[in-house]
Amino acid sequence: MTAELVRGQNHPVSQSRVEIRVSAGAPVLALASLADEQGRLAGSEVLAHPGARSLPGVDAPAELADRHTFAVDLDAVAADVHRVGVLLVLPPGGPVRFGAVPASHVAVAGPDGGTEIAGYTLTGLDAETAVVALELYRRQGAWKVRAVGQGYADGLGALLADGGLSVPAARELAAAALRTVAPVKEADATRAALPTLVGDVRAPQTPAQAPASVPEPPGPVPVSGVPYAGTPSGGDGSPPTISYTHPRRRRTSSEPPEPAPRPAAAAEPGQPPRPVAGDASGWSMDERLYNQVWGMFEDLARTAAAYRSAVEFADNRMERELDDALSDPRHRLGGSGNAARDTARARREELVAQAQAVLDRDLAQLVAEAEVVEPALPAAYARWDNPVWHGHRTPEEGPLALRLGDLHLPERPDLRIPMLVRLPLERGLWIDNGRTGSEAAMAMDTDRLRRAAMDMAVAHAVRLLAVHPADRFSVHVIDAAGAGAASLAPLVRAGVLAAPPAAGVAGVSRTLAELTRRVDLVQMALKAGAPEDLPPDVDTAEQLLIVHDFPHGFDDRAVTQLRYLADEGAAVGVHLLMVADRDEASAYGPLLDPLWRSLMRLSPVPDNHLADPWVHHAWTFEPDVPPQGSRVLDQALDRVAAARRTTRP
Repeated sequence: MTAELVRGQNHPVSQSRVEIRVSAGAPVLALASLADEQGRLAGSEVLAHPGARSLPGVDAPAELADRHTFAVDLDAVAADVHRVGVLLVLPPGGPVRFGAVPASHVAVAGPDGGTEIAGYTLTGLDAETAVVALELYRRQGAWKVRAVGQGYADGLGALLADGGLSVPAARELAAAALRTVAPVKEADATRAALPTLVGDVRAPQTPAQAPASVPEPPGPVPVSGVPYAGTPSGGDGSPPTISYTHPRRRRTSSEPPEPAPRPAAAAEPGQPPRPVAGDASGWSMDERLYNQVWGMFEDLARTAAAYRSAVEFADNRMERELDDALSDPRHRLGGSGNAARDTARARREELVAQAQAVLDRDLAQLVAEAEVVEPALPAAYARWDNPVWHGHRTPEEGPLALRLGDLHLPERPDLRIPMLVRLPLERGLWIDNGRTGSEAAMAMDTDRLRRAAMDMAVAHAVRLLAVHPADRFSVHVIDAAGAGAASLAPLVRAGVLAAPPAAGVAGVSRTLAELTRRVDLVQMALKAGAPEDLPPDVDTAEQLLIVHDFPHGFDDRAVTQLRYLADEGAAVGVHLLMVADRDEASAYGPLLDPLWRSLMRLSPVPDNHLADPWVHHAWTFEPDVPPQGSRVLDQALDRVAAARRTTRP
């Protein structure tokens, strides 16, 4: 049965010889790219196109068409090639964007017209003229296919440059590939775009689903501590979802990629290879581990979805067979009906047992991978009980991502996947201290729940301070009623807050006014292209605002400023972490609904509120807090305070 993939999903490829079939909505140029483990294109033979069709292990199509077939021999692919990408490019004179033609479909199949293994429909494209449709990639000695769907509005040259080629080399190679095909005539281009305009029934129909996150393009390096101004996500009314976005590559002349780990050897003949920490693409070990963690997340999502689908199929099949047995008059005599029902149940058990065996195999491999990955994680990704915290020192550059907790599914609750979010935070965080969120919250005393929520917020703040360079991260606190004093004591004692916790209406107004002013000034400086001209009293470090027990101490003006910070702050380095009960803010009515929707809700107790936009799992979130009686927070804060003393003039 063909596995129909969605963007970012992967599927194993068990055959070494496969063919890749392309069914496009218009005549396209189909190319194949070869990249190393970090996803970099290097050298003159990295692109198979009609002018240079054959590369080791890959044969590209010879001409412009709306149907293509690639022949791929994975055993013949060079040892230093870890990714084989399938690229689709609109030719000169053709449709001006992929959004103007029916969605293309790509599939990996057995050779010589064999059965399809996995397919992917490229939906959601708009202004793009070149797209990486899918890629075959090595992982732990085995090959997999991943649905990519990453498009480039600036064409093939931009795609190749994003793969690591210099801009002149990318343009030259793109021009060479496009010279091999004649421009599409205007009439042909009009006919190619027509099916979309008239609702062509050939266009693949896909079920409605939450949009996948588009990988972020490479951006400039922050200047003087002011982050690159991007567009924050969230606030569109969508339910809380887990982002699958991989980080941007860091490309500088002084930062070579980390050496790849040695290929993992199999424990025994016929057994899967032993997992290796950092066995993923990336330009640093942190990025490799980040990608590996999300690869594990994707594998667990796919494995659980396949198991549930198989069980559902077995149940439906048994019900149909039981209905047939009951409706057949011949089975009402002589006891044959009982035999038919027993046969139907036995078939169901056989199918479920087969699915369970596959699930157990995949889960065992993921557990083995987690056992080697978890101890290797850096402090930003590690649990608070990880020994890495004992030797941690304030770093010289900020981290790629932050661990918020763990995620797991009921099929294997002890298999915990770190929940990592990119930094800077594109969405604010909201730790729900209300008792209506989950069964676990309902079972807790209100005071204990509120204390747990504030302790969780402080733990996140300490981690952010500890994994950023000294004086490159500032924390502000609004605790209007002073109810969070016990949880905030470690931050206050260490002297690492930007100012004492703001209390009362005056303190709330003062803190919000300062941060709102910073957002306004940095936005203006970035638009003017002169971030170095900010006033000297503006703190260019990343900022985190913790708001405890909202809306206590907030008037209408303060609420408006808070919404402004939530909407505009993330793009210029001001991030929001709220600890609040949404029901307590109900007096403001629907005014605050956009605020809550723009934040990522977390729970201080286990809760399965996080939705999966790919396969619709409900993931259980487990907060990451220090073990009872541990001094790890105090030790981390002491190091932060000491590092700040040495950096101050």
